[in-house]
Amino acid sequence: MELFPAILIGGPPHMGKSVLTYSLTHALRERGIQHYVIRAYPDGEGDWANESDQKLVRRIRIKGQGIPQWVDRICRDIAARHLPLIVDVGGRPTSDQERIFDCCTHAILLTSDEDTHNAWQAMLARHGLIPLADLHSQLHGRDIITDAGPVLRGVITGLERGTTAAGSTFDALVERVARIFAYDPNELRRTHLALAPVETAVDLDRLARTLGVPFTGEKATWQPHHLPAVLDYLPEAVPLGIYGRGPNWLYAAIALLATPAPFVQFDVRLGWVRAASLPMGTPDPAAPLQVQLHEFPDHILVESSLPTAYLDYSQLETLTMPPVPAGFGIILSGKLPLWLYTSLAITYRAAPWIAVYQPQVGAVVIYSADPAYTGGDVLPLPLSPPR
Repeated sequence: MELFPAILIGGPPHMGKSVLTYSLTHALRERGIQHYVIRAYPDGEGDWANESDQKLVRRIRIKGQGIPQWVDRICRDIAARHLPLIVDVGGRPTSDQERIFDCCTHAILLTSDEDTHNAWQAMLARHGLIPLADLHSQLHGRDIITDAGPVLRGVITGLERGTTAAGSTFDALVERVARIFAYDPNELRRTHLALAPVETAVDLDRLARTLGVPFTGEKATWQPHHLPAVLDYLPEAVPLGIYGRGPNWLYAAIALLATPAPFVQFDVRLGWVRAASLPMGTPDPAAPLQVQLHEFPDHILVESSLPTAYLDYSQLETLTMPPVPAGFGIILSGKLPLWLYTSLAITYRAAPWIAVYQPQVGAVVIYSADPAYTGGDVLPLPLSPPR
C-alpha cells in the first residue's frame, strides 16, 4: 500500500511550531480527519503543553537531545505509519536528525528573517520535500496571504504557547492539509479494527457516543467523571482491544478491567500492541526507563522518565519496576507512551488503589479497593507532604 503523507513542520526555535502543530491537529480532529502527530525531537512536549497551566509546563517540560538510536526509531516509526502524519522536527535538527526529513513527504516552513529562511529552505530542498506552505511567523499583527498558489505564502500571527492559532492564513493552511489527508475515516477505522488480535475491540469514539460523552467537533472530551460508566459498560476480565484517542487514565483503567485477560491497544506507530505485567526488582541504572519512588503517608508516587526521550516497544520486556510497600496506593506519573501506562497499571494492580496523572486534569483514580477512593476521583499531585 502506498504510504500515507507525512507533513514536516520546520523552522528555527521560537517560531510557534509546537503551537501550530497543536492547532492544526485540533482543527483536523474537529473535521473528523484521521491523522497523528509525531513530535520528532526529545523536547518532552505534547498537547498537554498547550492545554495546561504554563507555569506547570515550564516546571515539568523536559529538554534533551536525540541520540542516533533515538533518530533510528523515530525514522522507523514514521516510515511504518498507519495514518497520515504531522511531524514537528524542532528548531535545531542536527545533521543526523535530518534523516527524519527523508521519511516525510511534505513541508510547512515557519521563519521570521531572511537568513534562517534561506537556511531552512535549503535544508528542505536537500531532502526533496514538497513545499506546502512557506510562512513568516510573528506574534503580533494580522494574517496576510501573499500567494495562494501551489505553495501558500504569507504572514501567520499569534502562535504563542497556551493559545490556539486562528486567522485567514491558518484557515487556508488547514484547508490544504485537510485535502492532503482526505482519506475516508470510516474505511481507515474498519481496516484497523479488522486487524485486532482479540474478538472484542472497542472504538473509543463509538463508546463515547453510546455513553453520552460530549464531543468538541469530532473529538470526544473524556473527563474523569465518565470513567465509572465506562467500567460498568465494558466486560470485565475478558480479552479487550481499544482503538482511538483517549487520555492515559482511560487506557490504563480499561487495561486493568481486562486483566488478567489480554489487553491490546492500537498505536499509530506500531499497530496493535499488547500491554504486559513487568517484573519487580531493582531497576538497571542504565535502563531506558528511569523510575523514582516518592513516599507519602498513604501512597507512593511512581515518577517515570525516559532519559533518551524515547522508549521502543521492543524494550518493554527488558524493563524491571521497583516494588512498593504493601498497603500503599499508587500514582503513576511521567511523559510515557500509552502502551507503557497500561503495562504499569497492570504491573501495580495489587495496590489498594491506583491513579494516573494527567497534567491537564490531575491524578485520576482508575481503580480502587479502598472505600476512601472511587474510580474517576481526581486527586491533587502530591496529596500531602512526604515523610
